[in-house]
Amino acid sequence: MVSIWVNGQDKTRQISDWKIWWGPKQGELMLTCIFPSGKSFHSPLSNCRVDPTVVVPGGLLSSKGGVRFKAVEDVSIYGGRFAAVQSRGSATIDIENPDDLVFVAETAIKDGDVFRYFAEVAQARVEHASAKNRPIAENVLRQLDKVVAHEDTALQAYCTAQNGQRASGGGFIYPFGVNESQQQAVEQAFASQISLIEGPPGTGKTQTILNIVANVLLRKGTVAILSNNNAAVENVYEKLGAAGLGYLAARLGSEQNRTAFFNALPKVPAEPEVPPLAMDDIQATMQKLKQQLHAQAAVARLRAEMDELAVERRYLLEWQRDNLTEAPVSLEKYRLSPQESSDLMAYLAHLAERRVKIRDRIELLFNFKILRMKPFDSREKRKAAIFALQLDYYDKALGERGAALAAHQDALARGRFDALLDQLTRWSMGYLKQHLRRHIPDQQEFDARSYRRQFDAFVKRFPIIGSSTHSIINSMGEGALLDYVIIDEASQQDIVPGILALGCARNLIIVGDRKQLPHIPAVVGVEAPVEFYDCEKYSLLDSCVSVFNDTVPKTLLKEHYRCHPRIIQFCNQQFYDNQLVPMTQNAGEESLKLIVTAKGNHTRSNANLRELDSVQEVLNWDGVSDWDSEGNRGFIAPYNAQVALSRTRLPEDFVKDTVHKFQGRECDEIVFSTVLDKKYSSRRNLDFVDDPHLVNVAVSRAKNKFTLVTGDDVFTANNGHVAALVRYIEYYAEEKQIHRAPVVSAFDLLYKEYDRSLERLRRRLSSKDSRYMSEQIVAQILREVMDRDAYGAMKFHAQIFLSQLASPANETLTPREREFMSNHASCDFVVYFKVGKTPLGVIEVDGGSHETKPQSARDALKESILHKSGIPLLRLRTVESFIEERVAEFLDQWAMGSSGVTGN
Repeated sequence: MVSIWVNGQDKTRQISDWKIWWGPKQGELMLTCIFPSGKSFHSPLSNCRVDPTVVVPGGLLSSKGGVRFKAVEDVSIYGGRFAAVQSRGSATIDIENPDDLVFVAETAIKDGDVFRYFAEVAQARVEHASAKNRPIAENVLRQLDKVVAHEDTALQAYCTAQNGQRASGGGFIYPFGVNESQQQAVEQAFASQISLIEGPPGTGKTQTILNIVANVLLRKGTVAILSNNNAAVENVYEKLGAAGLGYLAARLGSEQNRTAFFNALPKVPAEPEVPPLAMDDIQATMQKLKQQLHAQAAVARLRAEMDELAVERRYLLEWQRDNLTEAPVSLEKYRLSPQESSDLMAYLAHLAERRVKIRDRIELLFNFKILRMKPFDSREKRKAAIFALQLDYYDKALGERGAALAAHQDALARGRFDALLDQLTRWSMGYLKQHLRRHIPDQQEFDARSYRRQFDAFVKRFPIIGSSTHSIINSMGEGALLDYVIIDEASQQDIVPGILALGCARNLIIVGDRKQLPHIPAVVGVEAPVEFYDCEKYSLLDSCVSVFNDTVPKTLLKEHYRCHPRIIQFCNQQFYDNQLVPMTQNAGEESLKLIVTAKGNHTRSNANLRELDSVQEVLNWDGVSDWDSEGNRGFIAPYNAQVALSRTRLPEDFVKDTVHKFQGRECDEIVFSTVLDKKYSSRRNLDFVDDPHLVNVAVSRAKNKFTLVTGDDVFTANNGHVAALVRYIEYYAEEKQIHRAPVVSAFDLLYKEYDRSLERLRRRLSSKDSRYMSEQIVAQILREVMDRDAYGAMKFHAQIFLSQLASPANETLTPREREFMSNHASCDFVVYFKVGKTPLGVIEVDGGSHETKPQSARDALKESILHKSGIPLLRLRTVESFIEERVAEFLDQWAMGSSGVTGN
């Protein structure tokens, strides 16, 4: 029941209706009483009373279903019919229907230390900006002031480090295709307010973004796709257009972009009627496909493993051909699995030269079904058996993986994987278009000047907003709040202005790759209240990872589609911890090349003519280009000066640019010039060129062929990423163009399994028989030391034959030393580089027996052989202290960015 009082008198029974309105002439709210006769009476509301009147505290206000929120003073609701709304900072009061309004409490985020820091940074950047950049800095500062302190924004979550959980909202569709990790990324994006998708090169970031956008649209949501990399957003637009969905995207951002968009507004297409599709059918298809997506990834992993095994097997065959006088004995009759081959190798090495005991016979019988001891009753026979087992391991491992590969391929064929994936894609797209036909309104007229005032209607027609982070609030208008914002290439996104986008959406999906080039921050010297918000240290991607820590779901896109497997496997081993799955296949192409210039000082002012001359020599070898290709090719370098010089020396069909400007691009063939020479390799220069992000981007630009052009021994002492790249190409390229040291590369996969076999063996041995406790301690110390970042490029293997470490062909070795190598001599621990598998040094653990004359003589022989082979040795006596410190000090000489570099 509503009561109306005018000048202290109750008029409720006398009137038939009433209304409240704003009187612009009077400058105040007015009450009109309407009588049954049709006459009306007006009076200032200040002289009247409406019961009930409810006062809602000031905060944020929006219309139901709308996306625009405005800050308002206290709102008075009269009789449940009229809401008097006064926007903050305005003298005018609007009268609204309270049933159409949504009230949200305003948070104190803009008064907090974190937001104030961002505002101070924005202000300082204005003060430090050049005349050219000042308008951009001022624009960011103005937009930051317009951020609305809504409690449900991604910015609120970010500034308070509180990530909210979300309901997924139903089944998922995949109209742009899908693989195993992309499917996980899409589902994770809808499970949390803030989510992170890490997309290494060539893993389908754009496809994943498009599938997320499709599912936002399916949920009647709105989304902004932002990036400071124009090429990334253009790629999304292009693929939306190709799918017939381009009419949904408003390409805003700069004034020029907005003008072009509104001058040619896309029309809603007339989609043909198709038979209705059911979500249940799509979900049933997805369930069938999930297991097959796993099989698809398994096929790619097995191919990569078999490729690696084949390379190591080739090296082993070469070694056996060069070092064995007789072919290894056949062990086929034992029918050992790869695991059993490795375990038997470990046991025979454990037996060494001693006589076989009853305990040993039992072990061999029960574990390997070996009854007759004759093939293993002498040192020579055991050695021959070990070499046979090494080859047998590779043959059996290749056979096992080949069988698994065939089984997965057969399952994919029987399950009609390709047809099923195509069906899921077609049905998903059809279902999405049916949904859009029902929910996207007919064409409305909007223009560049008025669309912000109609923004609620505008985003119903254009639910996808494209812009840069620098202009997102300008593009949408003050107070607009979308459902999702997707920020692509976020490793290059500065925190300010990146947070403008966070203030415009409820949910944030951040897409990027921390292993690629980061942004270059503006330094203004404002101290951050908390380190992880520091604009001068962190990109938006790195900041979000650190701020939310384990509370943000992270999905790594693993399946790689761009590069030849040999090319991407370097990035995989060096930067991605072997998590990537190459979906391309190796058909024996010559995908890697290494050009090493002659020693000398060839670098001048960040340019190196000798490297360019060397490239030209390769291009014109015997008058035939080694780079004939139907595709494109690029030349990249760390410095602008080298790029400029290349434009005067290399053919016109080369795309020539710096590595930084090539991020996000690709070529069929890439030549990477490192520029530096020995004299020009100051610490500053090396840190710049040998930066892991730069090297990762440089290599992963190449689809089919990659050539590294570098100076002789320039990066070796740095033991960084270029040195790893050199080792990698030396190891995998068919035609090596660098002299190789007289050492043997690790048979890595073999020894990984062998190391595990040693551990299992040691656990089975009794304390009185075991001679390995000291070595177990050192092995654990090595693991702990190598867990540190500085030593992350290294690994170790145990009990490596000296003959499979140093080459017996070394002419400086004496006959006695060669004989010693051939007599089963081994090294306790060998340290290797992970990438390129180059042996670095040997660690020997010396117990009391090493003080005897015979053992001392053997130690001296081993030390001499290692010295002549250029392999450093560390001896650890079991009576010594500070073992961990000595191990770390020994490894320091190969730690990334270590000694051997002098300044200019």
